[in-house]
Amino acid sequence: MNTVLLLDWVNKFWDEKILKTLKEYIAIPAKSKAFDAQWRSNGHVHKVVELAENWCRAHAPKHVSVEVIDIDGRTPILLLEIPGDSDATVLMYGHLDKQPEMVGWDAERGLGPWTPKIIVDDKGDERLYGRGGADDGYSVFASLTAVLALQKQNISHARCVILIETGEESGSPDLPFYLDHLSDRIGEPDLVICLDSGAGNYDQLWLTSSLRGLVIGTLRVDVLEEGVHSGDASGIVESSFRIIRSALDRIESTNGCVFEKHMSDFLCVDIPEERREQAQDAAQTIGHALYERFQWAHNSPDIESDELTDLVLARTWGPAMSVTGVGGIPAIKDAGNVLRPFTELKLSIRIPPTLDPEVAYREVKFMLENHELIHAKVTFTGTARPGWHAPTLASWLESSIQGASMAFFEEKALYMGEGGTIPFMKMLHDKFPQSQFVITGVLGPGANAHGPNEFLHIPYAKKLTACIAKVLRDHYIHIADDV
Repeated sequence: MNTVLLLDWVNKFWDEKILKTLKEYIAIPAKSKAFDAQWRSNGHVHKVVELAENWCRAHAPKHVSVEVIDIDGRTPILLLEIPGDSDATVLMYGHLDKQPEMVGWDAERGLGPWTPKIIVDDKGDERLYGRGGADDGYSVFASLTAVLALQKQNISHARCVILIETGEESGSPDLPFYLDHLSDRIGEPDLVICLDSGAGNYDQLWLTSSLRGLVIGTLRVDVLEEGVHSGDASGIVESSFRIIRSALDRIESTNGCVFEKHMSDFLCVDIPEERREQAQDAAQTIGHALYERFQWAHNSPDIESDELTDLVLARTWGPAMSVTGVGGIPAIKDAGNVLRPFTELKLSIRIPPTLDPEVAYREVKFMLENHELIHAKVTFTGTARPGWHAPTLASWLESSIQGASMAFFEEKALYMGEGGTIPFMKMLHDKFPQSQFVITGVLGPGANAHGPNEFLHIPYAKKLTACIAKVLRDHYIHIADDV
């Protein structure tokens, strides 16, 4: 493999064949079904699928099967079947649905969720702004391009199946159905590649080693049927806010620094030594940018260098609770002098990758609802989603990953868990337990998926595409040697 020629070809193909279509994709408000109840009649999801389908048909060789599968009651998927020089199968995954708009886009720079715009950063690198480009509309284009890059050099690869869903941002509710429905066509992949994850920086290849699970739900405290004058009722009627604070204290300590362990023991697990060592490598490479990348409202924390590994582990293996929504509390401008009848909070509790989510949910629900007040009603209603812990990489794949990073970034590859929850990873692992997994992505510092000013770091996406091409080539060599 001539890696110089391959990267040159990938760069040119991105510039000439991908970016224009990726901009068209960003301009379509294809919000996931959880955020658009009328997603089918609005048609945006089908528009992005059609856009991707047409692009694939235009650029895939004639012997490649390109098909949209749209079953009533399900979100559609795009499926590509690419014959190879071996019957072994590589499954490549991505998604086209998007998170909602979110407020805070930088209007002064002309940025908006559905307004694709390329801006050159301080280092001279191009960034493509807009919702969904990095998370992860680029994946279908990068996946097919990686295969095409090999074919341009007449380099062998295994059979590849590219599966692009449209429900990932809603928790992939239809993915298990499609994996079963298409099991004969997908086969039993011995390698799964997913481009929907993060990167610690834009200087080397990053692999995701774990994902946290999630307990999410609404905690509600009711004390009255209606609000009453606070001067009349306070002292007799309990404050629903005080009760809800007390409930939260049962699972989260407010003592100590946020970076220290502050969640209940039942939400914690023992962290594998391998992941501790990888976290140390990641912390040494990323350094203080690990926390300085956030837009702190006051002063940035002052963390000692020897504490950075703990910070990585707190983000990837430690439980943490966020209050993401509030009910029963009026805006300050509308707040009268009233003892409110109820308070409710939307809770997002990240749990360690290996913790059983159903057990965690039951324990959280019990702890939150367990109180002795007979004149207040406390309820927690929600759901749980599993985390994921990557299997150990085979020696050939470990060598391939390191070789790809050195070839295209001139830096060694690193491994780090992600703090978020991606349910489809557990689904794919459960479906294909014998497979090797390459989980990576372009969501590096500042990319801000789900938030305002989301961007795709174009040079990184190009090099990542080249890395995937090399992994596909090395996979073929591995299976050919085994035969």
